[in-house]
Amino acid sequence: MTASQSEKAVAFRALHERPGAFVLPNPYDVGTARILAGLGFEALATTSAGCAFGLGRPDGAITRDEALAHSRSIVEATPLPVSADLENGYEDAPAGVARTIRLAAEAGLAGCSIEDATGRADQPIYDVAHAVERVAAAVEAARALDFPFTLTARAENFLHGRPDLDDTIRRLQAFEVAGADVLYAPGLRDEGAIRTVCASVGKPVNVIMGLAGAAFSVEQLTALGVRRISLGSALARAALGEFLRSAQEVAERGTFTFAERAAPFKEIERFMDS
Repeated sequence: MTASQSEKAVAFRALHERPGAFVLPNPYDVGTARILAGLGFEALATTSAGCAFGLGRPDGAITRDEALAHSRSIVEATPLPVSADLENGYEDAPAGVARTIRLAAEAGLAGCSIEDATGRADQPIYDVAHAVERVAAAVEAARALDFPFTLTARAENFLHGRPDLDDTIRRLQAFEVAGADVLYAPGLRDEGAIRTVCASVGKPVNVIMGLAGAAFSVEQLTALGVRRISLGSALARAALGEFLRSAQEVAERGTFTFAERAAPFKEIERFMDS
């Protein structure tokens, strides 16, 4: 039997409550979602960059409707719970973020993340008071649902040229007080920063792996206090990197040795539903 949205949401919440860290990988389309499910992962998350790349756009250039349609396709691809990368909620105002949460629930999601990045070069990060208001509105919308929607609040300093650990921790602590279920500061690359963040809050912390300069194992991250590990656009970039290298070989050298590295047809096909 296919699990209901409520059952998937309960299962997703439980992953954060058990001992140790779990990996929340990020497929970028239906096929990769099925591969990850077939490999035994227990939940999935979308990647805004992976979605944008698939549409031929840079990260940050998709609409809320496009992100939610993409999320729904991932939800429908497997029986696993899915959380979505919904960037900054696609609106500045708290009421708009709350609307995004309600639409996310309608798309079948078990959770989502909302970040404090504005998408504007002149002011890349919302001031902390406004950022907290946005998270609080998202929390209120999530709590009004009839299932335990898991809301992740993201502090984006380190991805936007502001490697201020103290400010990042203050933001995460404020998001925790506002009711966020999971806290996330993407871009932390050293052991000390990760340990400090985890020790500074009482809610589960998500850390991203797959960024250059950060290559900790699940065991190491668990020892640092991490509860959830996501991959962001790393799998999408890895796949596109191999595509690019293979196409460059053909275009520049006129050879086809890349085929020796390609996954066998049957190996891929076994993950796909007809």
